[in-house]
Amino acid sequence: MKKQPQAEQLKSLPALAMPIDALYDEFKSAIKDNHLVVESDTGSGKSTRLPLWCAEMVPDEPGAGRIKRVLVVEPRRVACLALASFVGSQTDLAVGHAIRFDSTVTVQTQIAFVTPGIALRWLQEDGLAGFDTVIIDEFHERRWDTDLLLAMLKQKVSGSPDLRLVLTSATIDGERLTSYLSTNNPSTAQDCFQNTAQGCLPSKAQGCASDLSAKRLYAKGRRFHVELRYQAKESHHLPDIRGVEQAVKTAVSQLLTETDGDILVFLPGKREIQACLQACQPLKGEIDSSGSGSWGYDGNKLELLALHGGITPMEQKQILIESSRQRVIFSTNVAETSLTIPGVTAVIDSGLERRTHQRNGRTVLSLARISRASCEQRKGRAGRTQDGICIRLWGKGAPLEAMTPPELQREELVEPMLAAAGCGYRLSQLQFVDTIPAKALAIAEQKLLSMGAIDEQGKITEHGNKLSPLPIDTQFAHLISAMPDDECRGLMVDLAAALSVPQRLFKLPTSEQALKDLNEWEPLGCDAFTLIKLVREPLAEFMSDNALVDLNGRKEARFLSNQIRSALQLARLNQAQPIGPKQSDLRHRWLASVIKALPELAFVRREKRVTALGNGYSEVQIGRGSRFCSELKDFNGKESALAAVVFDQHSIAGKGSKQTLNLASCMVPVSLKALLDAGLGEERLAENREKGASHKVVVETVYAGRVIGSRLKAVEGEQALEAIVRSIALGRQFKGVAAKLNGDIAAWNIWLALGKNRDQASTPELKALGTEPLEFESYLSEKLSELGVESYDDLELIEAEDLLFEGIPEWEREAFDAMYPTKLALAELKVTVEYLPKRKLVTLVYAGGLRKTGPKRWELPRWVGWKIQYRKASRVVDVK
Repeated sequence: MKKQPQAEQLKSLPALAMPIDALYDEFKSAIKDNHLVVESDTGSGKSTRLPLWCAEMVPDEPGAGRIKRVLVVEPRRVACLALASFVGSQTDLAVGHAIRFDSTVTVQTQIAFVTPGIALRWLQEDGLAGFDTVIIDEFHERRWDTDLLLAMLKQKVSGSPDLRLVLTSATIDGERLTSYLSTNNPSTAQDCFQNTAQGCLPSKAQGCASDLSAKRLYAKGRRFHVELRYQAKESHHLPDIRGVEQAVKTAVSQLLTETDGDILVFLPGKREIQACLQACQPLKGEIDSSGSGSWGYDGNKLELLALHGGITPMEQKQILIESSRQRVIFSTNVAETSLTIPGVTAVIDSGLERRTHQRNGRTVLSLARISRASCEQRKGRAGRTQDGICIRLWGKGAPLEAMTPPELQREELVEPMLAAAGCGYRLSQLQFVDTIPAKALAIAEQKLLSMGAIDEQGKITEHGNKLSPLPIDTQFAHLISAMPDDECRGLMVDLAAALSVPQRLFKLPTSEQALKDLNEWEPLGCDAFTLIKLVREPLAEFMSDNALVDLNGRKEARFLSNQIRSALQLARLNQAQPIGPKQSDLRHRWLASVIKALPELAFVRREKRVTALGNGYSEVQIGRGSRFCSELKDFNGKESALAAVVFDQHSIAGKGSKQTLNLASCMVPVSLKALLDAGLGEERLAENREKGASHKVVVETVYAGRVIGSRLKAVEGEQALEAIVRSIALGRQFKGVAAKLNGDIAAWNIWLALGKNRDQASTPELKALGTEPLEFESYLSEKLSELGVESYDDLELIEAEDLLFEGIPEWEREAFDAMYPTKLALAELKVTVEYLPKRKLVTLVYAGGLRKTGPKRWELPRWVGWKIQYRKASRVVDVK
């Protein structure tokens, strides 16, 4: 039987009515001439109703002979699939979905549920020309891709009068967003909000510069009463990860005696989910057998489930349908708004999430407390179908921020900037809901310029156009395109695919036998080759036996690899060459190309902290999951690599307010010679190392503070001058000149400080010396240059006297040295003398001798008006 149009269907099936249905008439009327911001509580039906309303034919509208095409942008893949399936079952309209690895959308599709990445790609390809309405759902999550999509669509609608934008959310500043959509002049929504406060309402008639106004709609949701409890002992206690497993177990045990509905537990990540699942396992075996007649629970009817991005689609589907058993679902914030789980009557909220933010120019992933808006979202999950209970594990008076900051203010902007450039926009010139940090913009622009992905005007280059369509991180796309041949490109594609899936493909074994098997299977201790072999080749037996590989993640990585291979016209995985032990030439060629394309991926060990490596800009620590040896010798006693190419790292907040800890998780051991061959590092003269009469010197190559190589070199130019100055200083050339120069320069500097050069300032020679203190090296280097010395051979053309310095007039020098000596030899005591003329301070520094007491005033020169101190080690005393 043919389904009825949506509007009639709602009227004939009142049992299916949703709170959002009260907005139907107002919505249909408003969308004719406005963009819309729709606010309604979680579970009100906005994600399922609004796409159908937008797709309805309206008889009195031009072009009513066709059903309008609607694009619905859903932040999460699991929600995209679930909503497309549900909405498709409610209508005869063609409903499809498009996510990274799967698409059912065709030109006949009338309602398409897509992820933000897909929407951005389609915007780049054809400007979303086939769609009449774009709905961005759950906008309050403030992902960078949805913020960017909205900013570009806001600019696009000025030339597309028939395109409508609809933003939906349960918790958002609707007035601010409405003003943002209505105005084109202000650069931020905060400016728009100020205009509104000053009387400029969001409509054309009231003076805001806009091609189309925006309207705010609000539908009150259907919520039941939720009893709120706080579990912390003190009111001011903040959400805390410490002891979270026991706190969750206590709360779950309590709720199992109070409700027969499902319990939803919000936790920050997969690690905490697994820990809490394990902690709550004993509850499955408990049965209330008190015989008192009180309600108890049967552990045999209890399910403990995990909900996060790493579970399979089948596991996700099972959670989204009702169950005959009572369930405790341990979830990340994916269940906060994107998914509606039936049967939930109680919520346990840890108050925590893992969130990215900018720290010292890097995107750092760290544990964070959720906002008050998120607290309310989570609480609302307990009151959708009946009265519920929400237990918060923190204190009632804990101070939490009002809203979660948007990702564009928290993360690196390389991908957003490239995505914007691909669509013909400059990120810095787009109007966003919130201002983007200027420092993050500058860093992103510099990185893309260095890759050659954009030009100086911010426009995407031909190289950037090659990177943009690849469904992986911009850095991996750049490395793939930089490879010299198909063999190296294939290695890079497979590694990029392995590192781009959400799951961690491989974990290190703990048993000795499994470690031995691993080292036989991949003997180089190379994380990259381990992952490439996992993607390309059948699993080794020891991996299956020890459950070391995430099979779903591996399947996804293989799919992604084949997808990229197809786009680049490379052979499919089943035709790729296996990674054998004799492919050292390929490995060297591949790594040399990687280092050439991105030199900053090359790191060397610190000399004193061998578990830390640097590249001259940043430092990484060897991650626990890496095979790169953390010792200077491996378990076989062989020398470990001193350098590595780091393909993947993640950053977490370290100790202190400014520290960031970077953990390297995919490392490839390389030799120092490989870094030298790549041209990395800067040359410097080795300390005090010359080779006899040949006048060749040892030149060291230094990278990230470590010497990675040295060689003999016949130097010239600046390096030759540096070597000659050093040779004279050590007395190898013009013996005795260095001692005399040092004494003369030291005396001159005291003379200058005392202002005694003023009377002789008219003398050309003295005037040329200036009024700044001299240094031995700079003076001698300048003097040699004046004499035309460019090599050791040129020294034969000058005399020692040519290098001498006479600053203090000869007739005053003897008396001056007696008054202001630089060294003194007293009875059983030798001291050096330091002068601070501006403070009229003389410091005598112990240099040797058996005397235990300091010098006496009568033993010293007549320093009239000067304060005199004596310093031995850290002890300083006045000399009187």
